Amino acid sequence: MNNFSLHLATQVLFGQGQIAQLPSVIPADARVLITYGGGSIKRNGVLDQVHQALKGYTLFEFGGIEPNPTYETLMQAVEVVHNNKIDFLLAVGGGSVLDGTKFIAAAADYAGDTWDIVTSGGKKITQALPIGSVLTLPATGSEMNMGAVISRRETGDKQAFGSPLVLPKFAILDPVTTYTLPPRQVANGVIDAFIHTMEQYLTYPVDAKVQDRFSEGLLLTLIEEGPKALKEPENYAVRANIMWCATMALNGLIGAGVPQDWTTHMLGHELTAMHGLDHAQTLAIILPAVMRARKAQKWQKLLQYADRIWGIDTGTEDQRIEAAIKATEQFFQQMGAPTRLSDYQLDGSTIPDLIKKLEEHGMTKLGEHRDITLADSQKIYESAI
Repeated sequence: MNNFSLHLATQVLFGQGQIAQLPSVIPADARVLITYGGGSIKRNGVLDQVHQALKGYTLFEFGGIEPNPTYETLMQAVEVVHNNKIDFLLAVGGGSVLDGTKFIAAAADYAGDTWDIVTSGGKKITQALPIGSVLTLPATGSEMNMGAVISRRETGDKQAFGSPLVLPKFAILDPVTTYTLPPRQVANGVIDAFIHTMEQYLTYPVDAKVQDRFSEGLLLTLIEEGPKALKEPENYAVRANIMWCATMALNGLIGAGVPQDWTTHMLGHELTAMHGLDHAQTLAIILPAVMRARKAQKWQKLLQYADRIWGIDTGTEDQRIEAAIKATEQFFQQMGAPTRLSDYQLDGSTIPDLIKKLEEHGMTKLGEHRDITLADSQKIYESAI
């Protein structure tokens, strides 16, 4: 196991009715900006619950944060912060709302070009407004980590940044808030959490048995509960397990002391930015291609994955690995996510442009060994057609 430093500083309030606890985690004199997305929290009553809990507080709202939050929209929110002297941000929604709110928090008092927050990877952040969250879409783990992904319409960019200064102070996780999610969003959330786990698990052995078993537990739970969530949308136990899986998949716990990959995410981000595919849809396309392309480098963990996750322990090593990859594809398809670019009427003609974007963003050495070149990335894209 590699050396690591781990500080899980976000307070989690998990379970039904926990929105009522908001006054215990937000200062009474705070000027609060509630951020949200397309308005589903108005229709399902979550926003009403938030207002009821925060009765007597000075509240403002900013809605319209997109599924892939854009710099242009978020800068409008920064203006609201300035104009109303906001000193606390409450993100009510899924990962995109949280990611966008992290940018707003960092940009509120930033001196200089605020896009530098993103292009510097968050290194230029020196201060940020405090953030809390009420999660309604379990997927990204953004409610308990310091990362965010922001897009910019003007340039077609989609880039990640992170800073401990934008780590949420608290996260309220009430599984009931997820009952009304459309099936596509449920599927996206399960796949996103699954591949977050895989990016930290499917690398090479470092004798980190605890992290491996944690990761395998998350993967097995998502495989078991994901299809149930589509069939039984108001099954509290199913929703609770999926919600906690998504948070645990990217809060730092399973990634502590182990190598990490993230190739699938970097290649997927460019597909989303260029073609508008959902984040999880791109991951379901790219992960199997990465697994096949990096078979030699991931050999030992692929065999472990085949055995422990899918129960595949017969046949040659190559046959077992290929069977595990096919089982992974079938799981994504069962969740309603196709696994080929051609399923989205993409014929590969934009691959040269995707590679240019990777180069522009400095993604020229990817993977846990930092040995995936642009030529390798091109082959991965091509194999996913």
